[in-house]
Amino acid sequence: MIGLSRPEIGTAEERAVLDVLRSGKLAMGARTLDLEAAWADYCGVAHAVFMANGTVALEALLRALDIGPGDEVITASFSFNATASAILRVGARPIFVDVRDDDFCIDVDLVEAAVTPRTRAVLPVHLYGLMADMDPLLTIAQRHGLRIVEDAAQAIGASYRGRRAGSYGAAMFSLYATKNVTSGEGGMVTTDDAELDDRLRVQRNQGMRTRYTHEELGTNFRPTDIAAAIGQVQLAALDGRAARRRANAARLSEGLRGLLTPGVPDGREHAWHQYTVRFPGQGQRDRVAQGLAERGIESRVYYPVPIHHQPYLAVAMPAVVQPDLPVTDRLAAEVLSLPVRPDLTEAELEEIIAAVRDLA
Repeated sequence: MIGLSRPEIGTAEERAVLDVLRSGKLAMGARTLDLEAAWADYCGVAHAVFMANGTVALEALLRALDIGPGDEVITASFSFNATASAILRVGARPIFVDVRDDDFCIDVDLVEAAVTPRTRAVLPVHLYGLMADMDPLLTIAQRHGLRIVEDAAQAIGASYRGRRAGSYGAAMFSLYATKNVTSGEGGMVTTDDAELDDRLRVQRNQGMRTRYTHEELGTNFRPTDIAAAIGQVQLAALDGRAARRRANAARLSEGLRGLLTPGVPDGREHAWHQYTVRFPGQGQRDRVAQGLAERGIESRVYYPVPIHHQPYLAVAMPAVVQPDLPVTDRLAAEVLSLPVRPDLTEAELEEIIAAVRDLA
């Protein structure tokens, strides 16, 4: 089986974890601080705050920005559900706009029309590892006094006109097991705002800045130093692995020329968390996926049910008529992600290409 994703865990990660176990400090210690410093430096920002996972990191970020009941956050529906559930869990309301079919990211041309007096933030999703079109989003946000909150869960290492993901206002990353940098579970928030950094640290630590003095209603979003140790080794190896992902993506695109392969707009560097091909036509995507599975090649659909069609929204937002998002709905029926992981061999790449060309 040629697997879609596989965490690259080696002796360096094993030694790092063993060091933590022997240290006697397992939760939010020196390793957490080291990873935060390295992550902030990598993204080119002043602060990074490590948390238990990406979903709670996004929720804590929204709370720290005082986004809550009555507020609206403009975002994309073509994403993992946590993008919207974090908004809902702070009491705010996600306002979905469509995405573009050339980059799978939020359609900037539709954002301004979605702004209302209740809008507090724009939350672009850097889907599959490609950053959204950030400069016009920044212009819109500045014109209306809105926050930019990046959902960079899949985008560590991506850049836009030389500026790395995570350096626009505030951002959330995921370090889940399948991500390009993993700690097993984990989430990171990045920001240049020292006050926001402080509030996030209070939020994740039961509302405490000083032990047993609870300044606000917080909760336990603390990470472990075991996770931080793994993440620190992974981050140090990212650039080399990212180069191999780029080479693999280029080989796939060359071999699959003529199909609807993913493009990279000028000025953007793709992190290639996923390599996603479109197969238009009723049932075509599912037929290709089935054929690949029969040949021992794993593929996956990210995401077959867009957030605005999720059943729970009828309960979470009962009086709201969900929007018509034709591009999102079309992409959800067409996309299929193929293996692009850094340890693929040339023979495996050739096998993937030959199978897709035969089935498409």
